[in-house]
Amino acid sequence: MGWVGSLCESAATLENLRSDSAKELKQIRNPDEDVPSVELLAVGYLSRTPDTVEAVDRDLKELDRSGVPAADRLLAAWQKKLEAVLPELVDVSPADGMADAEGSAAGVDKLVQSLTPPDPDLPALTKKDPRLAAAHKQAKQCAPDWKPREPGAPGENTGSPAPEATGPLPKAADGKNTAACSDGVCEILVTSTADITANGMNVHVTVSEESVTFQTAGTVMQLGGAGGEAGFGDELKAVVVAHNEDGAVLKFSRP
Repeated sequence: MGWVGSLCESAATLENLRSDSAKELKQIRNPDEDVPSVELLAVGYLSRTPDTVEAVDRDLKELDRSGVPAADRLLAAWQKKLEAVLPELVDVSPADGMADAEGSAAGVDKLVQSLTPPDPDLPALTKKDPRLAAAHKQAKQCAPDWKPREPGAPGENTGSPAPEATGPLPKAADGKNTAACSDGVCEILVTSTADITANGMNVHVTVSEESVTFQTAGTVMQLGGAGGEAGFGDELKAVVVAHNEDGAVLKFSRP
């Protein structure tokens, strides 16, 4: 019964999310000395967390009825929990992390921590139904040591080989010359932070090993790496051409 494996996977994803969320909130409240900005930590947390919950919600909505009444009630209970928090989660803007890093993160973490397994949970149900017990035993996602795959991560679940280590950054056409962006068209290298005025828009860029963050007067966008695109209305867009621990090559253009 692949249904059971899918439910185990969703439950494990939420369990990991609760644990990671608590750790991230602790880091935001008590940042390490080498953390450049607690606000950027909060922006990243607020950007990622709702996406994970939405993904689990989509996965559970794709499950058909199992044919086992108790299991179907469990699925409905999970969906009810998700429906209770999703409207508030999706209403959170990553920009809230710049205004109130700890407060905004604490609010999201409170919602995440409410996503605990309904009672009775799946392991409890397997003790009462031999069909569920057999399916639970066969599903690798239900094994105690199984870990959910990170979204987009390579591995046996995707059939994709692990990527090779990131090579050197390509040469940016305009080097580090941010003034080249004044007309809205440029390709520059940013190794830490940069203030860029492009097509009349002021953009503050922060590059870390994990992400590239774009901040304007009204928005904050954090991208995970090469290929990501940030849009700024009808005036400007930015694409992360390449990104590694040394910096990022960014291409700005007018839409």
